[in-house]
Amino acid sequence: MNLTIEKLVYGGDGLARLPADELGPGKGVFVPFVLPGEQIDATLVEQKPGFVRARMEKVVQESAQRIQPLCPYFQRCGGCHYQHTRYQYQLAMKASILQENLRRIAKLELNLELGIHPSPPWNYRNRSRLKIQTVPKFELGYFKFNSHELLPVEDCPISSPLINRAIAAFWEWGRAGQTARGLYEIEFFADAEDSQLLVELYVGPDLPAPGQQLAEELQATLPQVAGVVVFENSSPLPSKQHSGQPRQTGVSGAGTLVYRTERAAYRVSAGAFFQVNRHLVEELVGLVSDGYAGTVALDLYAGTGLFSSVLSRGFAQVIAVESSQISYADLVHNSPPNVKAVRATSEQYLQKASGKVRADLAVLDPPRSGLETGVLNSLVEWGAPRLIYVSCDPATLARDLGRLLAAGYRVEQAHLVDLFPQTYHLESVFHLTR
Repeated sequence: MNLTIEKLVYGGDGLARLPADELGPGKGVFVPFVLPGEQIDATLVEQKPGFVRARMEKVVQESAQRIQPLCPYFQRCGGCHYQHTRYQYQLAMKASILQENLRRIAKLELNLELGIHPSPPWNYRNRSRLKIQTVPKFELGYFKFNSHELLPVEDCPISSPLINRAIAAFWEWGRAGQTARGLYEIEFFADAEDSQLLVELYVGPDLPAPGQQLAEELQATLPQVAGVVVFENSSPLPSKQHSGQPRQTGVSGAGTLVYRTERAAYRVSAGAFFQVNRHLVEELVGLVSDGYAGTVALDLYAGTGLFSSVLSRGFAQVIAVESSQISYADLVHNSPPNVKAVRATSEQYLQKASGKVRADLAVLDPPRSGLETGVLNSLVEWGAPRLIYVSCDPATLARDLGRLLAAGYRVEQAHLVDLFPQTYHLESVFHLTR
């Protein structure tokens, strides 16, 4: 079928329309790796009651914004979505997608300037997680696009230079037969200077030893490796990857890395969450913390203390709430004396502290699923005069903003922080007041 692409939507696809019929307007068609205004020949690959998915076969009339992708794995690898267009156009499309989600879901038309915070478009990732196959032969890479099938990858242009050197070294190590059965994932985490690596190895229960020898061999192969931590997990599939905390079974060298920014130094343990863009950590923290001061600040979903460590300089007390055991241990380590670290879910803490604590500012940095209903209800009841919402998903952001706007909050600042160039993912920071 011949299609004309109307626009890009969140998730990386372009949207087109099938011709209308006697039943009404034509169904939406979602097609990856296209650009607005392009005419394409496409093949239907999936049909649902309300929409269809298609695969582009040929660009009949291409956009002036289309370029040759840098990465040879692009369109086969599931990691990137926008390498076929210029970076400035990626930013424009992400801004449009963010604003459309706000308009459609939150009924919010931004009447203020959306701040755009770009990143160097390549070699920005400080953390990369790759799949491993050891039989019938060694392969290292990512899942193929829309698949759980491994695509061998020997270089990743969005990962840091040190991580790419580590990928190359691990290929050499694997081809020499120095891997072990049961090893199915490896994660590299580089420090801010891109000079040291913390490596996480994920093994299945069929690996006979805890992996200590394996870790020591990898550390000897890569002199930049500060430490190797081995985790046991029962399944390599993403659906089960994060269903529970994997069990740590071995450590060689350090189990943590110190990530230094201009404002603070953070201990980050293997298995703890930390922002992945090595160029924008400082800018993101500044967007959240600069210009704010008061008696009490509340940092929900605090992680390792990225925001609370800096907010502590402007507030008499910061209450930082984190549920992950690993991240909480780092949060305690990274917190100055006036930061009170609390291990609980955000919902648990807000319910327990209701009526007992009043915050001048609440920082919210939830996972992709957004704020839980209980958290939203508690925040509305608390009535903090200022909220800062850090979001990695525009749809759940818009959903939650709709509720907060209805409760009397208004948007004072809006920022798009491009932590993920070449992909459809986008980070945003919204300042709200009432």
